[in-house]
Amino acid sequence: MLGDRERAQRHLIPHFTRGDAWRADDLVVIDRGEGCYVWDADGNRYLDGLAGLFCTNLGHGRSDLTAAAAKQMDKLAFYSNWGFAHPSSIEAASMIAAVAPGDLDRVFFVNSGSEAVESALKFARCYHLANGEEQRNKVISRNWAYHGTSLGALALTGIPNLRDPFLPMLAGPVRHVPNTLGVQLEAGQSAAELPCVTAVEEAIVAEGPESVAMVIAEPVQNGRGALVPPEGYWRELRRICDAYGVLLCADEVINSFGRLGHWFGSERFGAEPDMITFAKGVTSAYVPLGGLVVRSPLVERVWDSSLAMYVHGSTFGGHPVSTAVAAANMTALRDENVMANVLGNEDRLAAGLRDLMAAHACVKDVRGTGYFYAVELMRDRDSGTDLTEAEFASLLPGGVLERFVREARVLVRPDSRGAAMLMISPPLVADAEVIDDLLSRVDQVFNRVSGWLKALK
Repeated sequence: MLGDRERAQRHLIPHFTRGDAWRADDLVVIDRGEGCYVWDADGNRYLDGLAGLFCTNLGHGRSDLTAAAAKQMDKLAFYSNWGFAHPSSIEAASMIAAVAPGDLDRVFFVNSGSEAVESALKFARCYHLANGEEQRNKVISRNWAYHGTSLGALALTGIPNLRDPFLPMLAGPVRHVPNTLGVQLEAGQSAAELPCVTAVEEAIVAEGPESVAMVIAEPVQNGRGALVPPEGYWRELRRICDAYGVLLCADEVINSFGRLGHWFGSERFGAEPDMITFAKGVTSAYVPLGGLVVRSPLVERVWDSSLAMYVHGSTFGGHPVSTAVAAANMTALRDENVMANVLGNEDRLAAGLRDLMAAHACVKDVRGTGYFYAVELMRDRDSGTDLTEAEFASLLPGGVLERFVREARVLVRPDSRGAAMLMISPPLVADAEVIDDLLSRVDQVFNRVSGWLKALK
């Protein structure tokens, strides 16, 4: 009889996984989880330093969330939001509206982050059509940004190896502009003077302001490694969008529901978007749910136009079970002061990672905030030597870095999007003890990387 590993390799198609890695004899089957730790089918215990995939914010094994799902299934397992409402979707939408910034208080539910971004695209189009501006169909996005993998969302994604195979199939004109990697304000400089800001306005002007529908950006950009914006960056995005009648969308699929210590990451940077996309942490990933929060006046404008509706929908959007879990998840985030835990321990995580950088010459940079960090690697910081192409290829993807991570029993993400990096994003319930354990295990990984690089000389 075949075991789970063999059956997975025979019947299951993995996501973003190389074939040689999936066929390997040491393929890991994760079997159970509790708190900030998970166990594989062989009984090995791992620290989940990525919160599943930036999403198990309350950690694993929460019986309150599973009880909420079971209770809702017993009462109403399914009904759609096509012309109907049900109590759990009403409650979840009301709770999200209560904590969203500004007048973003209308919530449209879908099932994933990619779908949330698709929803933002389609809402922007409907809004401009409602205003009689049919020519507005272009979007400004940023280099290396990850906004999803469905074809509409992929058009916005700025990661070459994800986009390039599907370029002939991507719909809609999208212009990518520089991100905020390495950008810092100099003394006396304003955000308006930064090239990464002026590039946004220049792109709108070059495309023709009357043709641009939306600017989309993450408060802290995931692709290229936890890029924190400089002071004033988001205020400038707001100013530019207002000047040209363009909608501003904050993609918070990762950043929201506590990842940056706030309900929405936009709060941390003074952002005032017209729309916010969310997913992942809204249910702590116990069930799929994503969505879009929109400013009330924009929704009313669409409803009062000849369109009379937001022309979008899906069968499972606002599913009763998913929204019931979302309400239970948000209640726990609030009642257990989880945001305060992030803000209280973020300095410990940041300082610990920077201490590791000081101790290991293979670490080039540490970036991030809250419980969302990237550590970028190089050959030798002291001599300013970057990794060679051969060294990079051997490290990742699917290379020795993944083995070092696995052997340290820490689930952080080796990332090759533009540089060799480790993405670190623990559950939001991780306390000082868990943070210290995480840092110790990452230290082991860097020791292995340093030894491997020395052996190559």
